[in-house]
Parts: sequence; C-alpha cells; structure tokens
Amino acid sequence: MKKFIIKTGMLGLLLVGLSACSDNYFDVNTPSGTAEEEELRVSDLMAPVMYRALAGQYSAEQSFGNYTQYFVGEGGVASGETTASGLWSSVYLYTLPNVETIKEKADEIGAIHYSAVADILTAVNLGIATDTWNNIPYTEATNGQDNLFPDFDTQESIYTEIFTLLDTAIAQLQQTDDSGTYLGTDDLIYAGDTDKWLRAAYTLKARYQLHLVQKGTVSASEVLSTIENGFVSNDDDFQMFYDDEDQNPWYSIEVVAKSTGNYHNDLASQIVSSMNGDYFPFESDALTIDPRLPVFGDNGGEDEWKGYVSGGGGLAPDGTSGNTGFAADGYYTSIDSPLLLISYAEAQFIKAEAAFLANGGSTTSVGSSAVAYEAYLAGVEASLSKYDVDGTDYLADGAIAVGESGLMLQHIMKEKYIHNFLNPETFVDFRRYDFSDDVFKGLSIREEEDSDGDYAGEWFRRATYPTTEEFTNPDVVAANKVTPVTPVWWDE
Repeated sequence: MKKFIIKTGMLGLLLVGLSACSDNYFDVNTPSGTAEEEELRVSDLMAPVMYRALAGQYSAEQSFGNYTQYFVGEGGVASGETTASGLWSSVYLYTLPNVETIKEKADEIGAIHYSAVADILTAVNLGIATDTWNNIPYTEATNGQDNLFPDFDTQESIYTEIFTLLDTAIAQLQQTDDSGTYLGTDDLIYAGDTDKWLRAAYTLKARYQLHLVQKGTVSASEVLSTIENGFVSNDDDFQMFYDDEDQNPWYSIEVVAKSTGNYHNDLASQIVSSMNGDYFPFESDALTIDPRLPVFGDNGGEDEWKGYVSGGGGLAPDGTSGNTGFAADGYYTSIDSPLLLISYAEAQFIKAEAAFLANGGSTTSVGSSAVAYEAYLAGVEASLSKYDVDGTDYLADGAIAVGESGLMLQHIMKEKYIHNFLNPETFVDFRRYDFSDDVFKGLSIREEEDSDGDYAGEWFRRATYPTTEEFTNPDVVAANKVTPVTPVWWDE
C-alpha cells in the first residue's frame, strides 16, 4: 500500500483558527510561519486539516484506550475521568475554523470535490466530538469575536447534521468537478482519489448509523444498505502515515518514552486475553496466540502472554505479574506508522453486526444468516492481511470458524475489538452494548487497587468539558454539564 507521508513544511501553512467556544483561544500566539487567510488556497489548507483530524482521534484514544482496556498506565494504572482537552483544541481551534475557510474558498471557485471532502472532515470531527461530550457547540462555533459564548447543539441535532454533511458529500463526489482545482498531494489520505473518498463517505455514514440502531432511530437494514456502497478492500482504508521527520505519536509516547525511562503504557489483560487463547481457547495445536498479537505487543520473549489487569496493581489475571507492553516496531508503534480512522475490515464487521441484528440476533443468541457470517469472515481475513500475518491456521480454527449456526455477536465484536486496536470507535462499541461481558467476553470493570479518580464501580461513558471552556463559557457549559458516568443521548 502506498504511504502518503506527512511533510512538515506543508503543516506549517495551517491557518490559525479562532474558536468561538472560548475567548481563551484568542490569547494563543500566531506562529511565525502562519499565512493570512486571503493568501491561502484551498490546497494550502487541506493537508493541515487532515493532519489535525487524525491527531484529534489519537488525542481522544489516549484516554479512551484505557477505558476500553487496550492499555493501562505503566504498572496497571486505570485512568479516571478525562476532559479530552487535546481533542477539544484540535476540533475547535485547528479544524472546524479552517474547514469553514476551505468551504468558502471552494464555493468561490466551484471546487465541489474540495467542498465534499471538507464536509466529510467536518462530519468526522463532529462525530468524535459529540461521541466524546454529547452536546457540543457547532452552529455558533466558528463565529469568532461575533459570539464568544456559543450555545451547545444537542447530540441528536449533531447526528442529523453529520448525515446531512455526508449525504451532501456523496452527491457532490458523484458529480463532475469542472473547477480546474483538484485534490492531489495535499490529500494526505487518498492523494486525490475521489472514488475512495466516496466510499469513505458511505462507510462513515454506516458507522454513524450503526450507533443509532439500539436507539431505534435507524434500522439495521438501513446500515446494510449504506455499507454496500462502502469500502471494497484494504486499499480504501482511511489512514495517514508518518515519517522520520514527523514521528508517529504512539511511537513517541510508548516506544521512545519507555526506552528513555519515562512514563508509558502497557497492554491491558482484556486485549491480550482476547488474543492469547484465554477467553477464546483455540481448538487446534497449530495455534497458541492470535498471530496479530506480536504486531501489537511484546512480552519480552516469555512463553506466556500476560496483559495487565486494569487497576490491578501490575498483576495479570492469574495473579502473577503482567509482562506485555507495546511492540517497539508494531503496526501502530513504529516511527512511520499510520493513524487509522476507519478501515475495510471495520466496514465488514459493521456489515456483519448489522446483518446479525437484522436477522433477529441478540447479545446472547446463537446462529445467524449467511450474510452476517460471510461478512464476519471477510473482516477477519482483511484484518489479518492488513497486519501482514499468516492467518491460515487462525481462520481454520474452530474458535474462529464457528459457522453460520454457531455465530454469536461476541465473535463479531471480539474480532472488531482486536482489529480496531487503538481506535476510539471501540469506546462507542463498549457503550452501545453497556460494557456487556456477553458481547465483550471476559470484560470486567477496572479494579481499584491502582486506579485514578472517583466513580468506583462505574464505567466512564463520556468526557467532561475542558476547564478552559468551563471558565470562559460558564453558563452554557453549566447547562450541559453532567457526570462522566452519565450516558450520551444515543446511549440512554
């Protein structure tokens, strides 16, 4: 797969966005390399916006990956409540204001494909923001000094806007763009391939539709209809690669930090036990672990792979010390690794889950349709291929090859959980199914021996608003503020 590498000089063109959500942001010094808005073309702004959109996903996962027990703090620490302030800054300071400028400039010259991609990026940012905080600023969020105290839009209205943005982008990407201004090297995701952007819009729409199936506002059949127009192979994956100059942030925070004796994270027992045969025992002697496990983690060459119990004081589930940390040259923890937003494998797991539910499946039912089972297998195959491992024995093992009659929701969600390693979408999945151990086998709430914060015995279900926003927009924030264990709208 071709890598679209980030270039530092390109990122230096970022137009400073003045978020209306907090007048604190107006105190930020303008970088010396920043250009004035009127000097910039749409092509100058697109790469920085894409960079910030993916960086925001990473920022959110720094907290949510602990909640979903992909990792724990060094020695097993379980995170407490979070404000996800890095994501807030990414969305409101760097992304939405610049996307609005792209839209304005694209409309001036009739560059409808730039406009479509801008809408997709807006939907992506609204999606991660509303799934993080529930009600968020949007309709009044980029008015600058005309409105320093914007109202918050409800999550229900934000979801309506997400679908409108994606539908608009889908329509525009299917039209001919005669503007003479086309996406190219500034497109860090698809290098100007609008067919892939079209499939990305459909796949993202299916993801957000799936969020609302349990809410009852979207049917599983609607999700199936949408995903049919989505990704067709791993080549469609929405991801952004780094390079030696712009290092992958997971590499910096995990590999470099650990090698220099600084604080880092270790792999949690939930992900390791889902891959080492503990929760899903392999039936063949050919397998001892999921072949993807060494792509994510490193156990120092020991015979057993033992993740750290969340909040368990450094212990593995068997009461001995955990031994698995991040792989120094893992798929997501190498110097030039990508940040992944959404993939073909996830699209297949979306299809499998939707088909399972459309067939009348529940969290404990056994057996489903051919469509659900075939999509489940396609997702596993795509994941093994993406991570470049030999999956022959894995796909043949009875723990995975369960057949249509043996398929359960936990099989689909286990494979999606593994594949979406370090993806904040998993926090949505956990909440959609109320952290059920019927769906996520073996899942148990963090222990309190080595846990950070309050709300013992309760699952975190959202971030709290950043303190800067509470200070500068107190009345509006107060009207929307609840505890971090309160469900968001689609989770109620």
